[in-house]
Amino acid sequence: MIIKFAEIQNFRKLKSIRIDFSPRTTLFVGANNSGKTAAMVSLGHFLVDNSRFTMNDVTLSNWKHINKIGEDWWSGHISKSPLGDLSEIDWESAFPVLDLWLEVDRSQVHHVSHLLPTLDWDGGALGIRMRLEPKDPEILYKGYIAARSAAEEVFKKANGERKPDQKNYTVKLWPDSLVSFLEKDRKLGSYFSVRIYCLDPIKLQRPDKGVARPQKLVNGKPVEGNPFAKLIRVDEINAQRGFSDAGPRRNRVDGGAEEKAERSETKRLSNQLRSYYSRHLDPTDAPDASDLDALQAIDDAQQQFDGKLEDGFSDALKEIEELGYPGLSDPKLKICTRIHPVDGLDHASAVQYEVIQQSGQEAGLSLRLTEQYNGLGYQNLISMVFRLMSFRDDWMRVGKAAKTIEVSNNELHFQPIHLVLLEEPEAHLHAQVQQVFINKAYDILRNHKNLGENSYFSTQMVISTHSSHIAHECEFSCLRYFRRRPAAGAGEVPTSTVVNLSEVFGKHGSTERFVTRYLKATHCDLFFADAAILVEGPAERMMVPYFIRNHFKELNQRYITLLEVGGSHAHRFRPLIEHLGLVTLLIADVDPAKSEEKWPVAPPKRRQNMISRNTVIRQWVPEKNKLDDLLDLSQEEKIKVYDRFFSVCVAYQTPVKVVIDDAVGYEEALSSTFEDALVFENLEFFRPKLGKRLQKTRCGLMKSFREAVATKRSAETLGAAMFDALKKGDKAALSLDLLYPEDRHALTAPAYIREGLEWLQLQLRRKQLEVIGPHDVAS
Repeated sequence: MIIKFAEIQNFRKLKSIRIDFSPRTTLFVGANNSGKTAAMVSLGHFLVDNSRFTMNDVTLSNWKHINKIGEDWWSGHISKSPLGDLSEIDWESAFPVLDLWLEVDRSQVHHVSHLLPTLDWDGGALGIRMRLEPKDPEILYKGYIAARSAAEEVFKKANGERKPDQKNYTVKLWPDSLVSFLEKDRKLGSYFSVRIYCLDPIKLQRPDKGVARPQKLVNGKPVEGNPFAKLIRVDEINAQRGFSDAGPRRNRVDGGAEEKAERSETKRLSNQLRSYYSRHLDPTDAPDASDLDALQAIDDAQQQFDGKLEDGFSDALKEIEELGYPGLSDPKLKICTRIHPVDGLDHASAVQYEVIQQSGQEAGLSLRLTEQYNGLGYQNLISMVFRLMSFRDDWMRVGKAAKTIEVSNNELHFQPIHLVLLEEPEAHLHAQVQQVFINKAYDILRNHKNLGENSYFSTQMVISTHSSHIAHECEFSCLRYFRRRPAAGAGEVPTSTVVNLSEVFGKHGSTERFVTRYLKATHCDLFFADAAILVEGPAERMMVPYFIRNHFKELNQRYITLLEVGGSHAHRFRPLIEHLGLVTLLIADVDPAKSEEKWPVAPPKRRQNMISRNTVIRQWVPEKNKLDDLLDLSQEEKIKVYDRFFSVCVAYQTPVKVVIDDAVGYEEALSSTFEDALVFENLEFFRPKLGKRLQKTRCGLMKSFREAVATKRSAETLGAAMFDALKKGDKAALSLDLLYPEDRHALTAPAYIREGLEWLQLQLRRKQLEVIGPHDVAS
């Protein structure tokens, strides 16, 4: 039995999404503010603690619908209209809902017998809906009307007693809406609760363009009690784990620091050890034969300590006796101790780290530091690993946990599913430790004799992360990409959809292998960026960031990932880019060739029936191959639009007007690579008379370019000379030499790159508004 997927509605940015769960590890990835944390929090709210819900968890655009309910109630109360059937109000479309779908094997049907949708159900998909709704709509109605009536009475009394020259009060008193009523003093928890309903597998529908389509409940009856108690065990570690340095704690002004320190997620390792001891190791708790030696040692120590204390206090007790107490009928004072082993762990130094001694140091000299003086990363790693071990052993009732259940005559029951929610484990961990943790975490959760490869018990770990190091240690089939979507119009808010990356490449093949290996080798942050730029060579990889820093300030403030991919491979990223919906600029070389048969490389020329051999240009965008057509395309024709906020643009070498010889004047220059296009755009920079530092360089390409610019008298002959030089020159060395001109603004980006970066800057500027019109919703 496993959790197959979850559908979440009306929770923060998650208006209606489906998250497919992997059988083992599921990883949430995506750009900042894309909904990853919201998804983790919603699972915790529904499956761990329903009392956590607040009105801020309700999608903000739904507040209008909720307030409309309150206004209808209030207007009906004012007009004394008859109250309608409160049970018919549509709460489901406004408040958070979680649909959890399980895949249940026939051998485990007995675990879900209380949740069967029909009598003939015989294994497979099983759905349960958890819905936040009023406990009793009538009590909610009366509470809201009473509170609002009291506020109105205050207004009437105050305005009736005001002086003639005094204005009426216009200040708003609580509650002025149903939302404000539910916001105050946790009234949402007082009036609302989570109820559970069974769903019909036959009515299950696939998402439409990333938007989940949950089934409608008609006269559904809630399930009694908590059906998940014996079905799913849920443990969580949130991102705020409470590690700090060894200095004194500073209390916040609101006094909340101490309260937060008491939360279970903020325990130090010594606290975790003490808790683990109490649950699994305490010999005084349901002792057996193996505990007798420990108990005898404790009793012997207690008696010896009592004797020592009695001797130590004897003089003091004699002085008390001289006062006449105790008398003949008074009880005699006796000092007794109680030694409890767990008290030995109840101090800040219970866990210490021993510094490894070098050979030759004095034997017996122990160098130790308490845990708070160790590095945050080491503390965090050990603490999280120990938490995972504790989760596993609590689930499997290791040690005294099982004895306690037997003594209380309760049935020893193991939930068939263990769900572990882990938020941003990369906090305080450097890259290598992040990779170690993600590779070992699941194995730790399964390291028990009843688990291992035993499919009867399932462990599913859900992790949210911003770390490319963690993401690249997982297979594509484990990644769930949260894609930000703009607001659907006025009064709406930006939302998110979820992309299951296991569906990107279809069946395993060479394309998936290439992309996976490339991303792991380069550790690129494609899954966390606002936009992507794909370039073909090392020169573009080094120079494009230079142009962005010096000429495109807005782009320099955005989270943009740059990938260097050869022209023959860039098209392999197309399925991934399209599934992510990530705005992308493709910087490509036009790669002119004389024919399609042998594709010989040649300098670009018009009206020679030349073609482009670049796969991106031929197969992705603009899907043309004739050079004459490509040279004359407009900017709009180089853009592939998927929707208003997702498009891909290609930038390749285009004709520019240059003056090589003053006697000739302006002429058209054609280039085929980034390097010769850069020279045509910066002729004065490359002339030998300028740039003292450049004159001293021994870079082959730089020398060849300077000589060509100085000696050639036409754009065609200059282009041919650079074409020949590039066949054997070191492009990366040229770029390194160009990164350090005396004037950092001396170099101008080639026109095609400048055009592409301007397009990308405009796209991100528009996307920042995150609002689309009604005509965009339909598309």
